[in-house]
Amino acid sequence: MRVTMTSAAARTGRTNEDFTGALPTAAVLVDGAGIPGTAAVCRHGVAWYANRLGGSLLGLLPLARDRGLPELLAEAIERVTDIHRDTCDVAATISPSAAVAVLRLSDGLVEYLVLGDSTLVLDRADGAPLVVSDPREGVISRPYASALEATAEGSDAYHRILRELRANRNQPGGFWVAKDDPRAADEAITGSCTVSELTGATLLSNGAGRIVDRFRLATGRRSSPSWHRADPPTSFAASGRRRPATR
Repeated sequence: MRVTMTSAAARTGRTNEDFTGALPTAAVLVDGAGIPGTAAVCRHGVAWYANRLGGSLLGLLPLARDRGLPELLAEAIERVTDIHRDTCDVAATISPSAAVAVLRLSDGLVEYLVLGDSTLVLDRADGAPLVVSDPREGVISRPYASALEATAEGSDAYHRILRELRANRNQPGGFWVAKDDPRAADEAITGSCTVSELTGATLLSNGAGRIVDRFRLATGRRSSPSWHRADPPTSFAASGRRRPATR
């Protein structure tokens, strides 16, 4: 599997809070949620969390080929949480969290996982690309976004709306992300297909994923001219500038 990766910080001069990594048979994207105030509850920060989670997961993938992706993600979440459980308030609503996308090739199959608002695009040899995403955060956030737009940023009312939105995170009926609870991995969107069905795959953060959900540029025969047909399939991981984090 040939892999290309690109990533950019949310703003110039700011630490990149995303992680992209790959092995010959796997690719991982971790899209860190840069929530204001995180430093007050975690001395490590979002970038540290994203890199630790991505590195842990990437290290597990080739060593446990008989274990499913949700199980491996759960172990990675637990490992990272245990590292800073005694020094940080990992259960706080603004503690570091992230969306995750994973791709693994094994025994002729391509397995995939999406947790949170990352996006996976599978270029199929015969047919339009398959877009894999988790719509729950977007659906739940929509009414809150309208309320936030109508409220003065930084006001008590603004922060109250944010708290109400974040109360839906990692809760039944809400949306799910990687944070401190490994059980969130069981809520991920997963699937598989044969390697022969695909010519390429793309893992996108919610910022880079706008080419799919906003601009509809991955609905034709290929996800993008840059992510060309190859044998074996090409994987492309991208993280980019994002909208304000609500996770």
